[in-house]
Amino acid sequence: MRNFRNYYDILSVPRDSSNDEIKKSYRQLARKFHPDLNPGDKAAEERFKDISEAYDVLSDAEKRSQYDRFGQFWNQSGFQGGNKEQSKRSWGNRPFSTEDLDFSEYADFQDFLDQLLGQRFKKGTSTATAERDPFRPGKTKTTYTARGSGRRDAEARLVIPLEKAYQGGWERIRLEDGRSLEVNMPEGMVSDQRIRVTGQGTSGGDLYLRIEVKPHPFFKIEGSDVICELPITPVEAILGGQVETPTLDGWVTMNLPSGVRTGQRLRLGGKGYPTNNKTRGDQLVEIRIEVPQSISDEEQDLYERLRQIETYKPRKSLPV
Repeated sequence: MRNFRNYYDILSVPRDSSNDEIKKSYRQLARKFHPDLNPGDKAAEERFKDISEAYDVLSDAEKRSQYDRFGQFWNQSGFQGGNKEQSKRSWGNRPFSTEDLDFSEYADFQDFLDQLLGQRFKKGTSTATAERDPFRPGKTKTTYTARGSGRRDAEARLVIPLEKAYQGGWERIRLEDGRSLEVNMPEGMVSDQRIRVTGQGTSGGDLYLRIEVKPHPFFKIEGSDVICELPITPVEAILGGQVETPTLDGWVTMNLPSGVRTGQRLRLGGKGYPTNNKTRGDQLVEIRIEVPQSISDEEQDLYERLRQIETYKPRKSLPV
């Protein structure tokens, strides 16, 4: 087995660095070698993976402590096949022996640590959270869960627009470890929904995408219904007729009843959000009557004429 990589050297920090110093160095190096800033540069991509791997360990107090202790074992002759008694050490509150593992199976420290944590927690689970990518804030946040035998599930928070959540389909995502995946997303996704991607975790574990649907400036989801607010003119409110309104499927024509009021909701059947049983809710169109801020001379004349002949007196029945 080749020597484990020195994560302190990878992040260019001394072993006694504080968490803030480690984070600062990671951000500087991650910005320099991030794949999005070095398209097509395989060397930069590999360096970014090493940097992310090192930060994942050194930014976590428990992992860092284990890594530091493991480094001490690595310097012992017993670890490299010397005296068997020297190879036995305690791991937490239980004995651990390097004889329990075949080190030739591991390519680097992370693979060894995955196996070690898998043995330690094989009767339960352990979680550790990786720092989100500072150059794509709010896009992903990955959580790893030990499953035994080195397998770890990963959970990544994925922020998507409402239109994509509604339509589903293939989506290319980039994970914090630098990998890029094509994932076929289901239609009708909602916030906090988890989507399983088999075998894309760590060492054969699964990847779970936790969906976060971005708020939309026009549409709002309430259960399986889509809510929107549609502005109309006073003339449209009085006369009614056909008006155009947006839906998640595109623009459609809606019949507006005469005398509609602000705040009144009109229903477009079957134009809502998909449900688990493959049906769809409705779209509720809330009316908002808007008064123009400026009008033409011809419109001014018509409104003056209307004021002279109109019969509706809205203040006649005030209780005063």
